[in-house]
Amino acid sequence: MSWWLFNRKKANQKSFVKEYLEKAKKSIPNIRSFDQLSFVVLDTETTGLNPAEDHILSFGAVKIQGEKIQIASSVEWYLNSTKKGKEAIIIHGLMGNEKKVSLENFSIQLLEYLGNNILVGHHLGFDLEMLQKALRPVGLERFPNPCIDTAQLAIRIDHGLMVDRNRINFKEYTLDFLCQRFKIKTHDRHTAGGDAFLTASLFLKLLKLASKKGIDNWGLLNK
Repeated sequence: MSWWLFNRKKANQKSFVKEYLEKAKKSIPNIRSFDQLSFVVLDTETTGLNPAEDHILSFGAVKIQGEKIQIASSVEWYLNSTKKGKEAIIIHGLMGNEKKVSLENFSIQLLEYLGNNILVGHHLGFDLEMLQKALRPVGLERFPNPCIDTAQLAIRIDHGLMVDRNRINFKEYTLDFLCQRFKIKTHDRHTAGGDAFLTASLFLKLLKLASKKGIDNWGLLNK
């Protein structure tokens, strides 16, 4: 948890935040197979990598249901930001995009989209930390949804739950490296929508590998 979380006041919670939190409380039975689960695979592009100082420029996501990517569900939203990070702009080229939305509209859209789905992302913790910071003014403290990090899932599938992490070559678990390993073409890399789709494709590959190793329901996947 970042230090900036301790140095702030809680905002009044908006009604749409309360509705989302109530919906997201719903638990998932452990016996559900992967084809019975609903996922939101997400990514953010930001002005930098410091949650205390940087901001979200864009959010992209796509849903997986029935072990299939739901193309029609894909979204890419651009959030108004007063800060522009030069290094981030060079990477994903989002300077000057005209499809920007206000914080409140972004928050309403985001929470309705997430619902009670399982959240998936590559290095998901960073994306959620940035989103929590963005939604702090509307009263969201944390996302209660179950979460899966595809980098950690890949490590678990390759090495098991009890692996000595000092022996892991983490360069082999970047999104680029894993896409190359699983022969996933990296179109639209470094855009939120593009990276969300790549991560969704990777996630489905990992679920198939997990099933072959006996990890074939939510209870086992969520260990």
